[in-house]
Amino acid sequence: MAAPDALPPAPRRSLLDLVERIGNRLPEPVMIFVWLIGGLFILSTLGATLGWTASLPFRGETPPTWGELEGGRLIFRAESLLSEDNLERLFTETAKTLTGFAPLGVALTVMYGAAVAERSGFFSALIRASLRGADRRWLTPIVALIGMVSHHASDAAYLVFIPLAALLYAAVGRHPLAGLAAAFAAVSGGFAGNITPGQIDIVLFSFTQEAARIIDPAWTLNPLGNWWFILAIVGVFTPLIWFVTDRIIEPRLGPWRGEPDADLTAELARSAPTEAERRGLRRAGLAALVVVSGFTILALWPGFTPLIDETKSGPAALQPFYTALIAGFLVLFLATGVAFGTATGVVRSHREVFSMMTEGIRDMAPYLVFAFFAAHFVAMFNWSRLGPIAAINGAHVLETLDLPAPALLLGVLGFSSGLDLFIGSATAKWSALAPVVVPMFMLLGISPEMTTAAYRMGDSFTNIMTPLMAYFPLILGFCRRWDASMGVGSLLALMLPYALTFMAAGALMTGLWVVFDWPLGPGAQVSYTPPV
Repeated sequence: MAAPDALPPAPRRSLLDLVERIGNRLPEPVMIFVWLIGGLFILSTLGATLGWTASLPFRGETPPTWGELEGGRLIFRAESLLSEDNLERLFTETAKTLTGFAPLGVALTVMYGAAVAERSGFFSALIRASLRGADRRWLTPIVALIGMVSHHASDAAYLVFIPLAALLYAAVGRHPLAGLAAAFAAVSGGFAGNITPGQIDIVLFSFTQEAARIIDPAWTLNPLGNWWFILAIVGVFTPLIWFVTDRIIEPRLGPWRGEPDADLTAELARSAPTEAERRGLRRAGLAALVVVSGFTILALWPGFTPLIDETKSGPAALQPFYTALIAGFLVLFLATGVAFGTATGVVRSHREVFSMMTEGIRDMAPYLVFAFFAAHFVAMFNWSRLGPIAAINGAHVLETLDLPAPALLLGVLGFSSGLDLFIGSATAKWSALAPVVVPMFMLLGISPEMTTAAYRMGDSFTNIMTPLMAYFPLILGFCRRWDASMGVGSLLALMLPYALTFMAAGALMTGLWVVFDWPLGPGAQVSYTPPV
């Protein structure tokens, strides 16, 4: 099993060379937003000079602050960002623009709890405990299921789960690269799927909310808005990973001839949860039960329902509950992390908890820098009025083409998957795309939740097809532990059957969801009726 010290050079592939060259020439996501902001200055000045406009019928009483009411229509006129008013706003409201950026507050709030759950060792122990004792025949679907659920564990999914899956396959006499491929496919290629909503749902929907309010200022994010959709992804992708791994990948790799050596045996022994960790997992489970029960009581207790708007009916009455889920995830992660940490001795006082929170926010530093520029891009896009103008006029063009809703959403899916080959950050791409595609599709009768779901599906499966993905070098290093000849092309060839299968299944699933008008989650539908 041991790899030789000298590794042969990775095999070159012309297509991979092209992707790598293009990707390496792209700037960091932050710099992309700097260039976008520069482009906005030019485009907004051009639009104001040429008199770009768009309009919508409006039968309300008070028009949005970014539109003008004329003859029963809401008029949007392009405004130059170099105008006196916009330059004053840019420099006098810099701090307000950043602090008013909804995704920033959402991400920081959830991270306070997630940092404790991760740094206490809870996420890692939960992953390791889930895989222990898995039956050889059922190992692949178990790996697929846990891999998609492990998205909540952030980095632990890549650093702990993927190499552990390879170890377990080797331990039961199966090819370790098959286990690694199945785990990588689930964690990264199945990134859009999960059993329950989590941090990524809240962050992406916060960008969706900013974009949706271009058309409907009252639109509020629902963190559960894609729950049924992401749950269905798990149901569809799990058997697909099982089939591709056991019927395509493992036969291609051939039988595993290696024998577990002392290092492997020791590593497997270390991967087993200790008695203290098992005790911690039990306490964390009880803590999770308490938190979930508490939120249930706040929503259902007779005569005391602070999380229910009793003045409304139907899904609208649940809006306070949906919004409270942001704080709910904070409390859930914090409670489980502290419960686990106190049982294992990692948390001995409040000082360790605050230290974990601090470390988590310290790791958020790159996101804070990104958020500053993304916040100003979104705000300046609204100031220029280019967002509603592009959305309204784009919707008119698409109306003339008379394309069905599935075709429109497949366009979003395909575009996001193409961008994913070069820009790995899901939030960076969505923060730039959402201000145009979300309001445009709202005007065509497609809900923000459905547009977000299509984007998430497209952003998912190409993760395993690009060497520019942040964790790709790490995965390649894991592969070389078992096969020193593995190169970039070898790993991409290993993952290509998963990516193509996910691509076909994802496109079919998105189209069927629209055709049959299935609900995307509690209170979230495919269709949308624009406000009048």
